Amino acid sequence: QIQLVESGGGLVQAGGSLRLSCTASGRTSGSYTMGWFRQAPGKEREFVAAITWNGGSTYYADSVLGRFTISRTNAKNTGYLQMNSLKPEDTAVYYCARRSSSGPYYARDAYDGWGQGTQVTVSS
Repeated sequence: QIQLVESGGGLVQAGGSLRLSCTASGRTSGSYTMGWFRQAPGKEREFVAAITWNGGSTYYADSVLGRFTISRTNAKNTGYLQMNSLKPEDTAVYYCARRSSSGPYYARDAYDGWGQGTQVTVSS
């Protein structure tokens, strides 16, 4: 089975930037769409962004469009989430996952292989 590990989180001031990484191990063969989700305290886990296997298509939540950029390097089994112009409301635990079903890109249930998450805290 595939295993995903996120890294790169931290504490940053509003307006700052962070780059998250998601590294896959285990059964990484086969093409798959990678997604990023986030969960703030007391809230549901929500979709942030997704990228298809060849990077040809990307999808973003309206709340991050224009500020976040998703990318991947398949040779390194690694995906990235570049986050710019961060806001306090971006504070959350960020997770990456593999899209494993044909559900909508933004649907949490369409993904598996969830990592343990990485904390992003944006101070005002």
